[in-house]
Amino acid sequence: MRVAALADVHGNAPALAAVLEEVERERPDLVVFCGDLTWGSLPQETLELVRAMAIPARFVRGNADRMVGVETEGRGPWMTQQHTSEDMAFLAGFEPTVDVDVDGLGLTCFCHGSPRSDEECVTERTPEARVREFAAGVDASTFVTAHTHLQYDRRAAGLRLVNPGSVGLPYGSEPGAYWALLGPDVDLRRTDYEVEAAIARMRATDDPRVETIAAMLLEPPSRDEVIEDAERRVFAG
Repeated sequence: MRVAALADVHGNAPALAAVLEEVERERPDLVVFCGDLTWGSLPQETLELVRAMAIPARFVRGNADRMVGVETEGRGPWMTQQHTSEDMAFLAGFEPTVDVDVDGLGLTCFCHGSPRSDEECVTERTPEARVREFAAGVDASTFVTAHTHLQYDRRAAGLRLVNPGSVGLPYGSEPGAYWALLGPDVDLRRTDYEVEAAIARMRATDDPRVETIAAMLLEPPSRDEVIEDAERRVFAG
């Protein structure tokens, strides 16, 4: 079993399209989306790509997926309007975690924040004591988490911890779309796409936060900034 792990697309359809082209060439057995799929400027275009996939897929619910139709401030009302009732039902069917027996890695738990919370920030510097806490009671040797938009592969507390990075809004990295191919080892990937063209498509929408997203795509926060903030807050929506 080989699995492509994609996370934090955040409605960046051009980035997702580029990654899916590469995924299709690799022909994994399964694609697991690790949360925060449509919460961005191009949610409908993102859903169209997902629905057209030939490779089987499973979906983890992220904190942003959970907010669609619930969040009533800021970008929330706009985001809700971009989703049909069918879209809302699709997001509501996302799983809290997905467990897959991956070749070479054993039982692998895919989640958004951690198995205990979709808002827990797990980084390459998360102390082993906290790793043991969130892994307690979960029969897995590998954990694939997302949420922090930082790609890494580390070992801690006798476990393998992987973040595939963000497809649509990476932090602490050069521009591109980040993901991972799992089995029999961990292959961290980066896919090029036309970031400026993607931003132009986003700006053609009436997304109230489009300029914030554009700025973060062009000048993302540094890796150290993200990790320090994440480890200070631990749980962050």
